[in-house]
Amino acid sequence: MKKKKIGTTELEVAPLNFGGNVFGWTLDEKQSFDILDAFTAAGYNFIDTADTYSWWVNGKGGQSEEIIGNWLKARNNRHEIVLATKVGSETKEHGFDISKKHILKSVDESLQRLKTDHIDLYYTHFDDEKTPVEETLEAYDQIIKAGKVRYIAASNVAPQRLIASFEAAEQYGLPKYQALQPHYNLVERTKFETQYAALAEQYGLSVFTYWSLASGFLTGKYRSEDDFGKSPRGAGAQQYLNEKGRAVLAALDRVAAKHMSNPATVSLAWLLAQPLVTAPIVSATNKQQLAALFEAPLLTLDAEDLSLLDRASK
Repeated sequence: MKKKKIGTTELEVAPLNFGGNVFGWTLDEKQSFDILDAFTAAGYNFIDTADTYSWWVNGKGGQSEEIIGNWLKARNNRHEIVLATKVGSETKEHGFDISKKHILKSVDESLQRLKTDHIDLYYTHFDDEKTPVEETLEAYDQIIKAGKVRYIAASNVAPQRLIASFEAAEQYGLPKYQALQPHYNLVERTKFETQYAALAEQYGLSVFTYWSLASGFLTGKYRSEDDFGKSPRGAGAQQYLNEKGRAVLAALDRVAAKHMSNPATVSLAWLLAQPLVTAPIVSATNKQQLAALFEAPLLTLDAEDLSLLDRASK
């Protein structure tokens, strides 16, 4: 399977990034192991999690990292995996926090849960918007030099703070973000395309989209109010059941029928057709869902398909 490099690093990843937010939430440990086994058996090597997943279950998180750590240890395959986790998210115990103190504490806790001595890609999950960017980057510099982290990335960081981070990194010789994890999909385009796309291009950031299937809405599973009870994630898709959302689903149905595919596969194929997107973040709770995801890198949408989807989703 063709892999792409992350930013200016030597890390190479396959075109789908598995999102570990389901581990310890909608999947127990055994089910998580089965999904991770199937994902990697298909040739994929990129796993994403966060120190706070799944905080909505126990109020503090850590379950996802623990499950991934147990899997890495059981399979003895850490050297085959590009592992990403995050710091700075809000929990019941603390607010958003990317201070040096919090980062230095959190990275050790993540390493312990993940049962590894290093994290390949460490994200600023959320910006607290008060810690000086230099302080955050100095913390990252310290843990990179200690061998605990290889490279850093950014998720929910405002454009002006992202720019300030690159300026500080250049001025003080500090680590630079190598990737961006934005909220981007066929029904959520405006923010990334107007505020972040130019920055990703300017700074050479690899883009890994989160909520790539809009909380499942773009699978076509939720088409009426009655459908939202189908899964624990159904409530998150409810916001998209409007005129635009229905137009996107209609376009997806049309393109899927043309290619004898399905809406989820087509949605991800559209993301992969965007020049800045390296690997959409995806999740699945069973092997049937995984199979639909695996078809996305194999599906090439033509100009007519892309035009139809673009018109419906603008």
